[in-house]
Amino acid sequence: MRLQKRFLGMVCALGGMGACAARAAEDAQEMSMSLTQIIQTGGWLMYVLGAMSVVGVAMIVYFVVVLRREQVVPREFIKDLHQMLKYGRLAEAERACEKNRSAVAAIATSAIQYVSRSEEMDPMLLKEIMEGEGSRQATMIQNQIQYLLDLAVISPMVGLLGTVMGMLQAFNAVALDIAKAKPMVLASGVSQALITTAAGLFVGIPAMMFYAYFRGRSSKLVSSLEAVSADLLTQLVHEEEARKKEQRAEEKA
Repeated sequence: MRLQKRFLGMVCALGGMGACAARAAEDAQEMSMSLTQIIQTGGWLMYVLGAMSVVGVAMIVYFVVVLRREQVVPREFIKDLHQMLKYGRLAEAERACEKNRSAVAAIATSAIQYVSRSEEMDPMLLKEIMEGEGSRQATMIQNQIQYLLDLAVISPMVGLLGTVMGMLQAFNAVALDIAKAKPMVLASGVSQALITTAAGLFVGIPAMMFYAYFRGRSSKLVSSLEAVSADLLTQLVHEEEARKKEQRAEEKA
């Protein structure tokens, strides 16, 4: 009998715990906020942060497409360019560079234009021309990801602005008349403060992470661009020296 009573007591206790858990789950579901309610509670700044998140996603997709080796230093184009320079087809090489819109093509175009238009090539001047154009292309590659950093910095500040506005709303309700201050008004202001802060961080943290990734990626591309530019400079100087030797041999003959 004692065992039966204990068993029945345990069953009742477990049943009571299950009922309490079910009730707590129902209460939590009732207390949870939908996305529409979160946006409405956060106020108009949530629309600003939403627009910033869309811009951030668009920039991330754009950088994934643009910051690739084939877009900056395409292998096939470089291979064909070396062949054209090897056989002295400068006009054809210049046309190929104008059709290709990569960074290495812009550097090669500036170098080929100088070589083809100068009667006596100065290797030091050629180096300065290529370094100047290379510096400009490297700056363009690295500066474009700066916008992602700006977004990562500004979005938490927008969230902080919402925090200040929410706290002002809450404190104003108390400051006007502490006796008539309604808890719902206070809770609304605090909710706006917390929601906008969380939304700002939700936009800013991924943006900062992707900025760090693209910064390393752009640095690698700039290093590859410098190496390819150095190879082009060496080949142009070598081909020019070989051409001068042939001219001298012809003059002696």
